[in-house]
Amino acid sequence: MQPTDTPPDGHAEVRIVAASPEVARRVAEVLRQCFAATEQRSYPADSQGGTRLQLTVDTTRPAEPARSWLETSRSSEDDRRRK
Repeated sequence: MQPTDTPPDGHAEVRIVAASPEVARRVAEVLRQCFAATEQRSYPADSQGGTRLQLTVDTTRPAEPARSWLETSRSSEDDRRRK
């Protein structure tokens, strides 16, 4: 996906930059526990050995705990629209 491309509706492109690959993988794992996600792609982040992971999450297929958070945020959003 090119930087100017927008992911399909309901999806988000996520980039994780960390000092070590292990830290970046931990963050990606948490996202995968909340949302369906593509396989991560790993790139060097800088000349000091940092890592950049990139993955796409599907927010239309959330798992707990994201499901309850999304349901709560949607009801708040709906309330704001009605006012």
